[in-house]
Amino acid sequence: MLMNLEDLVKRIQEEPWAGEVSAKEDFWVFLAEWIEEHVLSEFLGRVTGQVDEIVEIDPDLPEPQILERATRFMVDFLGAHSASVRIYDPHTEQMLSYGSYPSEEDMRQTLIPLEGSIAGEVVRTRRPFLVPDILQEELYRDKDVIYRKGVQSLMAIPLELPRFFPRERDTFGVIQIYYREKGRTFTPLEIQMANLMAKRLSFVIARKKIISLHRIREKQEEIVRHIFRKMGTRSGVKIKEVFDRVVPDLAEMVNLQSAVLFSASKDLKKVILEAGYPEAGGYHNIGRSYPVGKEPVFSLLLDLKEYSGDSVYEIVTPDYILVVEPQKSDLLSRELRNFAALHNINSILYVPLYVEGEISHFMTFDALDHRLRYREDEIDIFLFLGRELMKAQKMERLDDALHDFKNPAIATAGFARRLKQLLVEKGDEGSQGQIHKYLDILVEETTRLQELALSIYRVGEEQVVNLTGVLRKRFEINKEAIREQLKQDITLKEGPFDPEINIRGHLIPAERGFDNLLNNATKAIPLKGGVLAIRTYADGEWACAEIRNTGHISQEDRVKILEGEGPGRGLYIIHRIMSLLKGKIEIKGGKEDTTFVVRFPRHIS
Repeated sequence: MLMNLEDLVKRIQEEPWAGEVSAKEDFWVFLAEWIEEHVLSEFLGRVTGQVDEIVEIDPDLPEPQILERATRFMVDFLGAHSASVRIYDPHTEQMLSYGSYPSEEDMRQTLIPLEGSIAGEVVRTRRPFLVPDILQEELYRDKDVIYRKGVQSLMAIPLELPRFFPRERDTFGVIQIYYREKGRTFTPLEIQMANLMAKRLSFVIARKKIISLHRIREKQEEIVRHIFRKMGTRSGVKIKEVFDRVVPDLAEMVNLQSAVLFSASKDLKKVILEAGYPEAGGYHNIGRSYPVGKEPVFSLLLDLKEYSGDSVYEIVTPDYILVVEPQKSDLLSRELRNFAALHNINSILYVPLYVEGEISHFMTFDALDHRLRYREDEIDIFLFLGRELMKAQKMERLDDALHDFKNPAIATAGFARRLKQLLVEKGDEGSQGQIHKYLDILVEETTRLQELALSIYRVGEEQVVNLTGVLRKRFEINKEAIREQLKQDITLKEGPFDPEINIRGHLIPAERGFDNLLNNATKAIPLKGGVLAIRTYADGEWACAEIRNTGHISQEDRVKILEGEGPGRGLYIIHRIMSLLKGKIEIKGGKEDTTFVVRFPRHIS
């Protein structure tokens, strides 16, 4: 028995209308029993079924769709006309449009103020707000709703979503349920049922967050596993490859719509677009550079200026910057605002990536179309991805340096042995010249090895570099490496050279680029032997260096190398260096030989 029937009978008999009914005492008892058995049981069955429908909403759906389905169930059960949801945004202190049934999101105001609105009053008091006549209610400002939707009364019910993350707050909102009737009386039962369904809806959102937490942990483990798998391969870890591999999988979990990886130049004057998602059909120009000075958000992101604003349209934290309305934020230039409008970008999340306290990269995530922004749990996984990418970058730099140690290390060992031999033999005066030459080479190469080690963290400053001088020195080192590795029947040819041809850039990357090209060219020479030749020349505004080796290259391999997909780490390093020095590679394949031509912008004093 659900209730005390004697109490129920007494309450019925106390009603004014009951005194006008002529009936025996037993009648009231039979009436109460009949109500419990037939009316209440059926009603509770309907309530249970309706609550179950809300609880069983698929938690994998986006939150606006979950809210749309829940409001549909509420509208049907309460005999209402329509319903809508608004969520309070503490950053903008406004109420966000967040779903409706029937869906009218394109027609609704995106934001309404917290103060002076029914939704704001419900959030403030955490109590239902009843409006029998919308036309007479001052807090409901959009009176056109009466004529546009044909509704004249509403019941606003509080919605509370508990927080799951340390930085997150409890989320508060309101469900506004509309009716056609004017002067409608809302019964306590209707209000209770609406409250019950709102609370069950919060359970669905909580379940969605729990599932999301589990998937985030799985995704974090997958990111780490992928990086460690790459560590075990011959090509090693490459930050762009990790980004390209992990981000598409991540997109399926967090409804990621668009992501970009940028690198920052050492002088922080420009940023380069390194990778983008989606690769096909996106708006990412891989390799394009952008001046930092023209974008306020870049300067802020790279710690070149402090944030002094107090705008509701951006959120600035040590971990990220979130521009919530690109068209109204002063952090974006007019060009970037126009770009956001063109591509329906509603918010942009910027995540800086630090190495040894310095920002070397950052990621951006664009929320497109009707999605307004990314949630805190999604931001957490983006931050985790950023931290792991920076670990990958450290390993990538270490891999690069170790790869480039080989030739100078081999050559240094060879020169040191020959120097020792000359000193032991104490030859004639002519040998003194050789001793000084070997000493100079040893000093240069050991200094370079030191610089290679330091380049794990930095690339050095730009300077004027003599292209011919660098190529000839690296050719000399490669010549010694050939001798030390006992490679047979390789004929070396040098020249002609342009001794006055200069470029402006970073010396260490230029040396590393030529080391890798010469090493690859040497390895490509057939076992029966062949030619390795170098020369330099000017071609208009370009400074050109040419490396030719015996050995045929297929068209398929040529295309792969030019697209940066060739095998081995050396070619990957070369492509990165070409990007850094604003250079480009050409490959000329003959029947019996292959020629690599590298071009750099020529520097003329």
